[in-house]
Amino acid sequence: MATTGQVIAFATVIQLGAMSPGPDFAVVVRQAAVTGRRGGMAAALGVACGVFVWAAAAALGVAALLSASAAAFTLTEIAGAVYLLYLGVTSLLAASRGSGAPPETTAGTSVDNAVVDGFRRALLTNLLNPKAAAFFVALMPQFLGAHPATADTLLLSAVAVLVSATWFILLANIVGSLRAFITRRRVRRALDAGSGAVMIGLGLRLATTSH
Repeated sequence: MATTGQVIAFATVIQLGAMSPGPDFAVVVRQAAVTGRRGGMAAALGVACGVFVWAAAAALGVAALLSASAAAFTLTEIAGAVYLLYLGVTSLLAASRGSGAPPETTAGTSVDNAVVDGFRRALLTNLLNPKAAAFFVALMPQFLGAHPATADTLLLSAVAVLVSATWFILLANIVGSLRAFITRRRVRRALDAGSGAVMIGLGLRLATTSH
C-alpha cells in the first residue's frame, strides 16, 4: 500500500507538471477567456480526464508500449501536432476577424456548446500529446513498483486527476474573472493572436521532436 509520503510526493510532481506551460495550460486559458468560467472549467475537467487515462494506461503498461513503439509514438505525435496547429490557426483566424467573445450568460445552447466544446478540446489536446504518455511512463513505476496493487493504481490515478482538476479549475476561474477586460475587442484579438501563435509553436515543436 502506498504510504502518505509517497502520495504527497506523487501529488507534488503532478502539480509541478500541471503548472508548467504547455498545450493543456494554453487550451484552458483560451477557453476560459473566450467562453467564460463554465467553458474554462469544462476544459479543466477534460484535461483531468485525459490525465486519468494516461495514468491508468501507464499503470497497466499500455503507455509504456506506446512509448516503446516508434511507429505508434510518431503517429500520436503527428495527430497531436495537427490538432494543435488546427487550434492555433482557428485562433489566428478569430484574431484577424476581430470577432467578440460569445456572452457567457446566453442561455441554453450557447452555454451548453461552450461546455461541450471546452471539454472536447482539452481532452483531445491531452490525449494527443505523447509527452503526457512519456511523463506517466517515467513517473508511475517509481511510485507503484513492478507489481502494483489495484488499490494503489486507483489511488495514484485519483490523486493525479484531483490535483490536475483543482489546478486547472482554479486557473479557469482566475482567467474567467478577468473576462470583462479580456473580451474588449483589442484585448481579445491580442489574446487570440497570442494563443494561436503559442499553439502553432507547440504543434511545430511536437512535430519536429524526435522519438
